[in-house]
Amino acid sequence: MGKKFKKGDGGFDGDGYKKKVQKQVNDGTGKMNKSFKHQKNSDSQTSVIRKQVEPETAKYFSEIANLFESQGVDVEEQSVISGNALEEAKGKELELATDYIISHTLQTLLEGCDVNHLCSFLQGCADVFPAIAMDRSGSHVAETALKSLARHIQETEDYALIEETLGMLCKVIAVNPIEFMCNCYGSHVLRSLLCICKGVSLESSEFRGAKASKALAERFNFKASQSDGNDFQHLQQGFPNLFKFLVSGMVNCSKEDVSTLYDQYSSLVLQTALKLLAGDDQELLQIVPILLGCNKQDLVEGKFIDKSIVGEIVESMKEAAFSHLMEVILEVAPESLYNEMFVKLFKNSLVELSSHHCGNFVVQALISHARTKDQIELIWEELGLRFEDLLGLGRSGVIASLIAACQRLQTHEYKCCQALAAAVASKNEPPKCIVPRILFLDSYFSCEDKSSWNWASGVKIHVMGSLILQTIFNFQSEWIQPYVTSIASMEAEHVLEVAKEVGGARVIEAFLASDASTKPKRRLVVKLQGHFGELAMHPSGSFTVEKCFHAGSLSLREGIAFELLAVRAELSKTKQGPHLLRTLDIDRYATRPDQWRSKQASKESTYNEFYVAFGSSEAKSSRKNRYLSDDPMQTSEPEEFKSTTEGIDDTLTSTSMLDNTSGEKKRRKKRKRDAGDDPKKAAIENAIENFLSKDKRRQKDKRSSQQKLRI
Repeated sequence: MGKKFKKGDGGFDGDGYKKKVQKQVNDGTGKMNKSFKHQKNSDSQTSVIRKQVEPETAKYFSEIANLFESQGVDVEEQSVISGNALEEAKGKELELATDYIISHTLQTLLEGCDVNHLCSFLQGCADVFPAIAMDRSGSHVAETALKSLARHIQETEDYALIEETLGMLCKVIAVNPIEFMCNCYGSHVLRSLLCICKGVSLESSEFRGAKASKALAERFNFKASQSDGNDFQHLQQGFPNLFKFLVSGMVNCSKEDVSTLYDQYSSLVLQTALKLLAGDDQELLQIVPILLGCNKQDLVEGKFIDKSIVGEIVESMKEAAFSHLMEVILEVAPESLYNEMFVKLFKNSLVELSSHHCGNFVVQALISHARTKDQIELIWEELGLRFEDLLGLGRSGVIASLIAACQRLQTHEYKCCQALAAAVASKNEPPKCIVPRILFLDSYFSCEDKSSWNWASGVKIHVMGSLILQTIFNFQSEWIQPYVTSIASMEAEHVLEVAKEVGGARVIEAFLASDASTKPKRRLVVKLQGHFGELAMHPSGSFTVEKCFHAGSLSLREGIAFELLAVRAELSKTKQGPHLLRTLDIDRYATRPDQWRSKQASKESTYNEFYVAFGSSEAKSSRKNRYLSDDPMQTSEPEEFKSTTEGIDDTLTSTSMLDNTSGEKKRRKKRKRDAGDDPKKAAIENAIENFLSKDKRRQKDKRSSQQKLRI
């Protein structure tokens, strides 16, 4: 199998899975782990004697491994061989699954067998399944078996057989679930089992955990939270009764001493269970109070949390495992429970928790899931004057969460802008220093003499600083003037350095898509002249180039097109290149530059005329002198204007000098049909058609006059 056998690696890590329990006794401070007490008391219940694998059996499975490695076995033969080998494994499942070498072969067999042999194997080892799952080698076998079972749920109709098999495993685990949860190997297997019972793919983020970038995007409003819509990757079938039985078994066993669950591995299991329960308010209202240490039987709204344990819960939030669990609790909590936790647990404790290296993540989750403006008001009362202190402590995530929540609930936006600017610049300093200092938060706040801080060349842009600025540029233009002045005043070499980094590029794009006026945007774009070809070659830089193109004047857009034309051959070979070249119509610019200029001028005229005729007062004020300076997909833009500008843009892009081809006519007819009886949509479509007709006549007259001049 390409791996050498090491002494002490055979089964149970040589000394059994109890060795792993012993390793978890100390927490690094010489103190006993909270979960060890339960593990020690339950050792007698889970002791299993492992026999050595017989030489003949070992030889048999070695031959099978060699056969599979030869790659001369087709799918049908593999299924037959796998079935026969699993028959041979009956009664020896524990020994084989926990053997370092044979376990790999067993995984291959479980992947290639049919559902009957798979279920037969799992039923045969049900009694020793905990011992297998809590072993370093055996856990991989258990994981493979469950993944194979999940695949068969989609492909077969043997629902009853699979349910019976899963039921046997759940009953065995329910005897002592806490030991299973607190084991580094068993906890992972248990999370897989929970997902299968719920009917969720083992590849889903609920099981694997969301990527850091994805989690940040959801927290700071750049992406809708999955838990809000319970957007799981469901299988065809789930086993809701087994899922409920397994979760209730885990929670009920912890009622006597819930602190046994404040463990790294059990926390992960509970996080998975809670995410899978998202949207099931009735179950969550029963389970979450128990996880918080409340043992009352008849829980009623407003009395889910006992005041006597509030202090203990707040202190627990300063521990890594519980703080992660608390983040998920706040994410999935029903509104009534969230409101009670907000008042009883967090009110008057926000400064203390925000300053803690673990507790601040809980505060971020609390703020990100705030429901009302009144809650933001209470948060602001405690944290609104602490921006500089929190940034100095490195708790920029709390500030970023608060700014994003204010944007989402449309409250305290101006106060956020003022407080953030005051935190990084004194009243006597010019506003030009604001954006650079936010881009390099750590560098700035680690400087002893902050007044002498200079641009941190070669230092990576701060992730939270980038996210904060992206959110700030979503606010109304009158509130963000210091930030607009600052970013537009940056030196040309600094703008280029920022644009080359992903975080910095996103800030520039957010600024170019903001409500700021055209003049400062074009001042920034000019500073990148001569480098657009270089930026376009970067995957992230291509988006920046596109935003700069749309924000620029006709001469600036032509300059960008000229630079991209010089690198067209190299750019077309990159992943992002073809899209950028097509969007900016570089091929037309190369072959017919006059037509390209006319098309850009026509597009500008069409947009301007449309907004003069149909733009609301709000749209007009925000777009005054701002042709193509906004992202047409910006969420703050009214939906009817967004769809209309997309229609104009698509039409102007797809036609050659506004000639009405048959394809374009069909597309317009389809849009008119889709508008149906909606008078607003119909009016918009008519407006588009009128503008296009007018532009066609204008272009026709222009061509006629040009022909006369040539004659």
